[in-house]
Amino acid sequence: MSKKVTKIGVLTSGGDSPGMNAAIRAVVRTGLYHGLEVFGIYRGYNGMIEDEIVQMDSRSVANIIQRGGTILKTARSKEFYSEEGRKKAYDNLSKRGIDGLVVIGGDGSFTGAYKLSQEFGLPCIGLPGTIDKDLYGTDFTIGFDTAVNTAVQCIDKIRDTADAHDRLFIVEVMGRHAGYIALHSGIATGAENILIPEEETALDEVIASLSEKEKRKKLVNLVIVAEGHSSGGAHGVAEILKAHLPNLDIRVTILGHIQRGGSPSCLDRLIASRMGYHAVESLLEGRHNVMIGIFENAIHYTPIEVAIREKQKIGDSWMKIVKILAS
Repeated sequence: MSKKVTKIGVLTSGGDSPGMNAAIRAVVRTGLYHGLEVFGIYRGYNGMIEDEIVQMDSRSVANIIQRGGTILKTARSKEFYSEEGRKKAYDNLSKRGIDGLVVIGGDGSFTGAYKLSQEFGLPCIGLPGTIDKDLYGTDFTIGFDTAVNTAVQCIDKIRDTADAHDRLFIVEVMGRHAGYIALHSGIATGAENILIPEEETALDEVIASLSEKEKRKKLVNLVIVAEGHSSGGAHGVAEILKAHLPNLDIRVTILGHIQRGGSPSCLDRLIASRMGYHAVESLLEGRHNVMIGIFENAIHYTPIEVAIREKQKIGDSWMKIVKILAS
């Protein structure tokens, strides 16, 4: 029988995402409700190594649920890749008696948690905090809904000016390895073409589609590109299209990090709160080294090593929807 957890740490790592603060709040207050001591670890694994660890109470997380970013900050840590760095990090946890850890982040963050659990026997729980929605084992990740709604609001505004000038706009959204933001925002804004890393869409197909629309005098078009698409992002696509479609007035907009910021949506606050609550419950119940997800509206537990290894896949049906609705 596993040892009862009495002191837990919580950290945010990797890229920030709206809703992380709601998750921190849920972890802290659920832990305190059960009589645990809760410690906040600043700046992710780097802060764990540098001993930036403070005890938290209910007031520590007051008035944060509506805030974007993360009050615990986040940072990359090269030192944590080494065994010496991880030993230093664990020693800082151990001297405070921290015997459970909640990590809010993506697959890189979960890899760190998995190594701590394997090397030192530390029970860890992962919460999927990433705007990319690319983690296996969950229908939702903390921050995706807010990020995609931010993209939709921006693209709607771009379509207004595209319509005023009869222009083709190529809009780049975030997503180095995953195209969910591009896919969802593109469908939601009626984009004529959507280019994502998972689908090697040949640009000659895009050119043929836009040429046909040009013949029909449909001059207002949107092409949504995930930054990780093989064409080299929006600028790469624009250069190719300009060479083949010289009569079109083409403009590029890169939304960039605006997608990471802002107050989290209601959905992101709800799923973050729900996941944070179940993270603490899992530690107390002895269910360790899992990622808390939501699948078909039920809490779903995926072993951390599986969440790291497997990849979320975009089904063919989504791309069929794109082709039909953009015709």
